Amino acid sequence: MFITNSTSKTLKKLLSSSQKSVFSFLCQPQNPPYTHTQKCHYVDVYMKWKKDSYYDSIEHIHRSIELKPIVSLKNCIAQDPNGCIPISEVSKRGLELGVPMKVARFLRQYPAIFEEFTGPQYNLPWFRLTPEAAEIDKEEKRVFEERRDDLTDRLKRLILMSKGKVLPLKIIQGMQWYLGLPEDFLRYLEVNHDGSFRLVEIEDGLKGLAVESEEKVLSVVQRNALKKGAHFGGTMEAIEFSLFPSKGLRVRRKIEDWLKEFQKLPYVSPYEDFSHLDPDSEIAEKRVVGFLHELLSLFVDHSAERKKLLCLKKYFGLPQKVHKAFERHLHMFYLSLRNKTCTAILKEAYNDKSAIEKHPLLKVRKKYIRLMKESELILKKRRFSNRFVNRENMKLDLDLDAADEERREMPDCSL
Repeated sequence: MFITNSTSKTLKKLLSSSQKSVFSFLCQPQNPPYTHTQKCHYVDVYMKWKKDSYYDSIEHIHRSIELKPIVSLKNCIAQDPNGCIPISEVSKRGLELGVPMKVARFLRQYPAIFEEFTGPQYNLPWFRLTPEAAEIDKEEKRVFEERRDDLTDRLKRLILMSKGKVLPLKIIQGMQWYLGLPEDFLRYLEVNHDGSFRLVEIEDGLKGLAVESEEKVLSVVQRNALKKGAHFGGTMEAIEFSLFPSKGLRVRRKIEDWLKEFQKLPYVSPYEDFSHLDPDSEIAEKRVVGFLHELLSLFVDHSAERKKLLCLKKYFGLPQKVHKAFERHLHMFYLSLRNKTCTAILKEAYNDKSAIEKHPLLKVRKKYIRLMKESELILKKRRFSNRFVNRENMKLDLDLDAADEERREMPDCSL
């Protein structure tokens, strides 16, 4: 058999290239396991959303949007030395305080929280807290004082998950309601004398809050795995997430198989460096899911409006379509569509009470919600009594009119 010159040249190239590849394989270290992870994209797997009345009926989650402006107005009144304010002091601050209507009308909707009276000058309406609301406000202040370490630790964890361990103040302010921080959280940190926090200047002239800490921080998933003996403190261990399928939710076989393989992937803690991960790999997706799990576990009611989390993408290294992670992992998160918004809820917090610690401020907020419900009953009774009074007045007017008509129709017998 004769071999042409072109063929021999080709064989030489193949042999030389194979020798180089073998030599490089022997000399270079083996690729870490994450480089062999099968790639996937967010559109590959789709789980059909199913309504779940259990999560849709959690009151302190779905009334949180309504409660936030109430607490803001409550703070305005409680901070005043006299414990009362004229309506003129807050009437033009509706947008700032998140009030969805005229402030006076909003205050009058909650008579169990805000008490209205006529002021000393010009007969203007003034507002003060009811005794019940004032007592809950005192309890809230006690929580801020007694559970200060817990609250500052939650803020510290949020910052430690960010790139560079620093966050702009505007981002923290956007999350402070969910974290349960007081409105003046910067002064709160100064009083706490926590040296791990420091104010810094970041890009575009923004001020930020940085954390200096070298200690290893374990996520909620890792701590629970340690308790169960499924985690030994190392990195890149295959820790499985706790799953809670909704009743009646049927999943196709291929999605079940994919989910089993996804659970076997190494777990990357949100507090660890993730720069080595391929952003299109499944292990990177597991890191994103772990971050969302840890984030919601820090919040007061373990939930948040999904659109509020979109501003975190830049500072936490999240993908552009991070919101799709909630839709792909419905066994971990529930998306509620109440209140004309989409709220992401961490299922584990409401199915395994020992897995995630309750936020110290949750009990206080539930008491405010109780007063909100009492306000609804008070207004309902007022409307009913007004209707009853109006009916009595109407009946009395009709009786008087009938008597006048009868007198007019009677013949005049006087002579």
